[in-house]
Amino acid sequence: MPGEKEESAGRRGSDGGEEGAKRRRGESIHPAAYSAIVGFFAGVFLGFIRWFATGINFTKIPQAFLADPFVRRSALGSAGWQWIGLALFIAMSVVASLIYWLALGRLRGPWPGLFFGAAWWALLLFVVGPPTGAVEAPRLLGWNSIVTELCLYLIWGMFIGYSIAFEYHDEAAREPLVKRLSAAGKPQPSP
Repeated sequence: MPGEKEESAGRRGSDGGEEGAKRRRGESIHPAAYSAIVGFFAGVFLGFIRWFATGINFTKIPQAFLADPFVRRSALGSAGWQWIGLALFIAMSVVASLIYWLALGRLRGPWPGLFFGAAWWALLLFVVGPPTGAVEAPRLLGWNSIVTELCLYLIWGMFIGYSIAFEYHDEAAREPLVKRLSAAGKPQPSP
């Protein structure tokens, strides 16, 4: 049958047919890969905002604070270490995003992301940071640094949380149009 061959050829085509539509909707991306992409963009976006906050002295924590235990603190102000600090923050964001996906990925709303960001803030500024030398003790940082970092990590956590929750809970985009129309009580389009 001529129509049948055309239809099956459309499905096998590189940018047409059913498989092409799935790729355009992002359905073929594994959730772990999607989470890593979310973490990358969270790291880039908030990393540059953090860099700006450091530049205008809203926080005393250097951009390359993750490298602080391994490098002299006086060297962290150079341009090269600023870029390395951004890359380390992006890597940390990818790891954090994967952890969020595994632990909290199925939760909805802003609260899980906010709590996740606050937990990372507390972990880095109070638990792991001072003993490893990544950040100074909170009493030496001052309130401006503590509050600025808290706000940045809350935004960072909410960005990761909402993005991953959207992937899990946006079922309407995955359903065929006919199924969505029939569920809404609207007449189905004729084939």
